[in-house]
Amino acid sequence: MTMLVCSGLRFASDSLATPLKARYYSYNTLDATLVITKKHKKVTLIGLNRPEKKNAVNIQLLNELETALTKFENDASSYVGVLYGEGGNFCSGYDLEQLASEEQSKILLSSSLIKRYVKKPLVAALSGYGVGFGFELALWCDFRLMEDTALIGFYGRRFGIPVSKWSLRRLQCAVGITRSMDLLLTGRGIQALEAHKYGLLVDTTQCGTG
Repeated sequence: MTMLVCSGLRFASDSLATPLKARYYSYNTLDATLVITKKHKKVTLIGLNRPEKKNAVNIQLLNELETALTKFENDASSYVGVLYGEGGNFCSGYDLEQLASEEQSKILLSSSLIKRYVKKPLVAALSGYGVGFGFELALWCDFRLMEDTALIGFYGRRFGIPVSKWSLRRLQCAVGITRSMDLLLTGRGIQALEAHKYGLLVDTTQCGTG
């Protein structure tokens, strides 16, 4: 069973115990639930389950994530939540097909999810791509643990996709104004070593072990 180690807390996930090759390349979730939850003792694991789209966020995923978070908050036996992505990627941002639709993009961009205050600690377990809205989700969490080959950043800025003021405030509080402007204006990605140096992470781990 693979273990996540973060600030002295250890989290275990049966889904992450899958052999690395199978974990990254074997999936078929086109009609599956887009957010899956599992319990390990007093920890709730909340997985974004759209690996064929690198866990890009669409309206259905947003709604299911809201529901999963509410259940987690109301579960008196769960003390900590871990947000992660199935299939080797945390989240690649918004679903571009829905973003291209005027009606659907309004729903996506007006989501109140990252404005939400979660009553219990939430840890982002970052692997693969955590970019665009995926980076915003990571900033929204209380703690971040990142694989050494993972990549985070505001990639959407390259295509004119806005970043919420909530995420900008969180980023500025974490890394300061100068580094925030660097990441925002360039839209560049950073890996675990640089993110840890900036103060965005509590710890890093080797690819495939977290």
